Amino acid sequence: MIVEYSAWALLIDVGLISALLLLGALLRASVRPLQNLLIPASIIGGLLGFLLSPQVLGTFGWRIGGFTISGLPFSAEVSTYTSILIAVVFACMAIADDFKIKGMGRSLTAFSGYGVMMSAGQVLVGVTLVICLLRPLLGTPSEMGLVLFASWSGGFGTSAALGDVFAANGHPEITSIAFTSATVGMFVGVVGGIILARIGAARGHAKAFNAKAAGSSDGKFEGVKSLPEHIRTGVLPEAERGPIGRNTFSGGSLESLSFHVGLVALICLLGYGTKSWLDATITAVSFPLFTITFLLGLLIRAIFSKLGWAKQVDKATVNTINGSAADVLIVCGIVSIQPSFVADQLDGLLALFIAGLLFCLFLGLVLAPRMLGDDWFARQLFTWGWATGSVPTGIALLRIIDPDHESSTIEDFGYAYLPLIPVETAAVAVAPFMVIGGLSWAVAGIWGLIAVAGGAIAWWAARRDENVEP
Repeated sequence: MIVEYSAWALLIDVGLISALLLLGALLRASVRPLQNLLIPASIIGGLLGFLLSPQVLGTFGWRIGGFTISGLPFSAEVSTYTSILIAVVFACMAIADDFKIKGMGRSLTAFSGYGVMMSAGQVLVGVTLVICLLRPLLGTPSEMGLVLFASWSGGFGTSAALGDVFAANGHPEITSIAFTSATVGMFVGVVGGIILARIGAARGHAKAFNAKAAGSSDGKFEGVKSLPEHIRTGVLPEAERGPIGRNTFSGGSLESLSFHVGLVALICLLGYGTKSWLDATITAVSFPLFTITFLLGLLIRAIFSKLGWAKQVDKATVNTINGSAADVLIVCGIVSIQPSFVADQLDGLLALFIAGLLFCLFLGLVLAPRMLGDDWFARQLFTWGWATGSVPTGIALLRIIDPDHESSTIEDFGYAYLPLIPVETAAVAVAPFMVIGGLSWAVAGIWGLIAVAGGAIAWWAARRDENVEP
């Protein structure tokens, strides 16, 4: 049953989404297979919501006691929430991130070049495969060429952003396909990462793990079992529970959370107003809300800094809002997947999965040892995690072989990721319009050159570093 939209329909949507998130958290905390797969609660809740949605459960036409079971009563606007939530995510990124650049040594340069090669290479592989093979043989639309990058390297947030652009330009099916691909990518990242971790530990590539195993009684690889319980269950012990932010206002004037939520909402409102004006003025193209919101967020951040108001913005609180929006976005995205859209392009999607998997394995097992130095295995395992699923996936996999963060991979990634920002932003904000305009070959060429440049920089930095094994 699809509920007619109203304020009460919004309450129903919020209640159902919240129930799915809570159920997902409960299942993650108590079901061992879900813990072993490190599946986020938002994905568990989203998959449950999808199975119980009208487009899945409602197709069976079951009747109980004279009532027809048609699925959870989401409103028709549940898929629209992803467009709003991705704007919230980008607004939070704009006002929270410092964008400070650290002097990058050769090790960081190699790590950064490797990340650029991984991200831009997924654009190259996906677009080239579609225009050279899948489109001529299967009639796969050119727009699917960007799905591999958006859903694997980008994750659910980038999938929502990409789907938003294509939906506004007459291709709503890409949203369902991208969210399906992101869900598969998450499983590929976790399962494949655990297998890689086991192989690397057995061959002596995981330095931190090897040192720890040398002092143990058996030195066996325990995989996910070696992770702390709170990583597996998702529930923090009381001793490690900290605040989600700091108060920057007195409660007698305004709750700090109200200020931060209001600031993010204002940026999104200004972004929507700007988008509406641009769409009415330049009718040939629909501008993405998330891009406009991100730019406005940067502008407001600059104004706040100039006026001395930036100190009233608490980064931890903004990041909490960002994370909460991302959780809800994932549920909404998976719940709104249309199986018919995915089924129509299933062959092409499977081909993209295989190509993406082979590409990531080639970089991780063939090029990474020649580019990433002594800690190459830890860095490639972390990169595997974020390039197929998400950064948290990469962190969880890294903790299996480097529980004490001896490789400094996470800290280095924070700086090594900076050069990736313009590459990934352009891939989401510019590349879709090029594909829509029939310039898929140009997309493959541009991001192919970027991937080659990233690889060349990583190779050069590795050769210049005397600690890198040939």
